[in-house]
Amino acid sequence: MGQVLNVRSHGVDEVEQTWRRFVPSARLERVDPRRVGFTWSSVELPQFSVVAYDLRASVRASIHMEDQLMVCRITGPDVRVDSRGRSLDPRQPWLGVDGTTEASWTGTAQVRAFVFDRSHVEEVARIASGDDRLVLRAIDASARDRVLGAQWERSFAYVSASLVTAHEDPIAAAELQRHALLSTLSTFNTSYLEAMDRATQRTAAPRTVRRALAYIEENAREPITLEDIARAAGISSRGLQHAFQRALGTSPTAQLRAVRLAGAHAELRAGTPQTVAEVARRWGFSSASRFARYYRENYGRNPGQTARMF
Repeated sequence: MGQVLNVRSHGVDEVEQTWRRFVPSARLERVDPRRVGFTWSSVELPQFSVVAYDLRASVRASIHMEDQLMVCRITGPDVRVDSRGRSLDPRQPWLGVDGTTEASWTGTAQVRAFVFDRSHVEEVARIASGDDRLVLRAIDASARDRVLGAQWERSFAYVSASLVTAHEDPIAAAELQRHALLSTLSTFNTSYLEAMDRATQRTAAPRTVRRALAYIEENAREPITLEDIARAAGISSRGLQHAFQRALGTSPTAQLRAVRLAGAHAELRAGTPQTVAEVARRWGFSSASRFARYYRENYGRNPGQTARMF
């Protein structure tokens, strides 16, 4: 499902060509070709990429976001970031969604970024907020506060590390992509947060919950998200969460996890000739330790104990 790319180079052209594969508007200026060191690592999924690279150079770079959304953190000496004529705090992640952002540094800088397809982000934001006319725009390119900025960096570390092994698993990859997107949308002040504040949908007929439960049962092994479940139920994701809480005392994502756990439990009991980790990944659990914790909470034993019993 995903494509992994690793590059090491001392060529200026390769730096820019690699960046443009993911962000077509990327430009590098005033680079001394005799002093370039470049190490790139990325995972590319449909509508989403995770990028991490180190670039040793004296450089000025720019991007112009139109059809994409990018959130980025640059660490290194003398880093400067400017968005739409405003200087941003280089110690915090920043959001590029409208207009031009420029960055410059001297020496070696580390760049870490999520890159999303803008139309996909807006689709998720519309479903989550219940605002079918939402157009995503940045109210402020800086993180809302330092705590959220640090939280986004932890999310980046988790997603990038997990995708190294989970990029070929459609369920796990889709969940990691959704985690990255929702972490990004909650970190920055955008029209999405305005729409969430306006949203007041808090009622749903029991039929809506039943439709959601049927969809979960039928598609638990597919890479479905909360937004997919809400769309199948004919309600916003926020409304669906309220409906589940009232009707069942749980959340749609918790219900999806329970169904997937039950499926994994059945496979372990059946004695399939596969490892616990393979069963966990097939049912959408990219973290073996997290799967084991959920499994113990539900079945009172480790998944490996169940596999050995049958």
